[in-house]
Amino acid sequence: MKETVVSGIRSTGKLHLGNYYGAVKNFVQMQNDYNCYFFIADLHSLTTHPTPADLHGNIKHVLVEYLASGIDPENSTIYIQSDVPEIAELYLYLNMNAYMGELERSTSFKDKVRANPDNVNAGLLTYPVLMAADILIHKATKVPVGKDQEQHLEMARTFGNRFNRLYNTEFFPEPYAFSFTEKLVKVPGLDGKGKMGKSEGEANAVYLSDDPETIRKKVMRAVSDGGPTEENQAKPEPIQNLFDLMKVVSSTDTHEHFEDLYSKMQIRYGDFKKQLAEDMIIATAPMRERIQDIAKDDSYLRQVAKHGALKARESAQKTIREVRSLIGFKSF
Repeated sequence: MKETVVSGIRSTGKLHLGNYYGAVKNFVQMQNDYNCYFFIADLHSLTTHPTPADLHGNIKHVLVEYLASGIDPENSTIYIQSDVPEIAELYLYLNMNAYMGELERSTSFKDKVRANPDNVNAGLLTYPVLMAADILIHKATKVPVGKDQEQHLEMARTFGNRFNRLYNTEFFPEPYAFSFTEKLVKVPGLDGKGKMGKSEGEANAVYLSDDPETIRKKVMRAVSDGGPTEENQAKPEPIQNLFDLMKVVSSTDTHEHFEDLYSKMQIRYGDFKKQLAEDMIIATAPMRERIQDIAKDDSYLRQVAKHGALKARESAQKTIREVRSLIGFKSF
């Protein structure tokens, strides 16, 4: 029996290099060795109140880009979260045993409250419970997550173990963080601070679907400085971020060449950024072409979504039947 892996990406916009190198590239490798469920987290995205048109469009973007990146719907189960109502049912049951204090202590909840004090909704508070339901519904043991999601995964273990204790069972296994590669890839943004992300604005992220001219413009505008003032000096964060991006998309020789120029105070940021942009264009070219082709094929997308929903619901319905029985819901 293959171990079960579950992971999802929120449908809040197009996928960028951070999503690809930090997650989706790993998904493609995992699908041959594990029983994989990769979902589009549209229920999670409702905490930011997207319009109906934006919600549907964003779901389509992620579905198209999952497929263009190489996730095979025959090898993996690709599904839209809201197509599997059993997830929402398990979310309800787990909420009954999730406590205000522990949810309020969640680091991501506190960050969201600080960032959006006018939109502190119950969905944000119980976000870790929904994430736990996503994982536990398939009884997954491996979850590919970054450092920022490890606390949520710990809470998923807490909720699963609490259910087991409450109903005197060993029903839910413990899920653990998992990376198919030796170390997680951190892809920084172009704004000079932090990781690449959708919420930081268009200019911060290079999207898989961006055309070459857009990529060039974004990279040339990336935050930099006046250059090194002494040999072998440490790089400030914005410059280190650009070198980290080059390490991801460029050859080792190219990266080492510019490292050497920086150390010798001979670097010209214009040349460096031009090289970085061209390497990004080359890295995204195959996916960009596939995205354009797949996006036009609505019947294929419908088929993939329907097929994925059937496979995901088969697993989810089995879990929910057993959960309902353990809780004590029985037909008369």
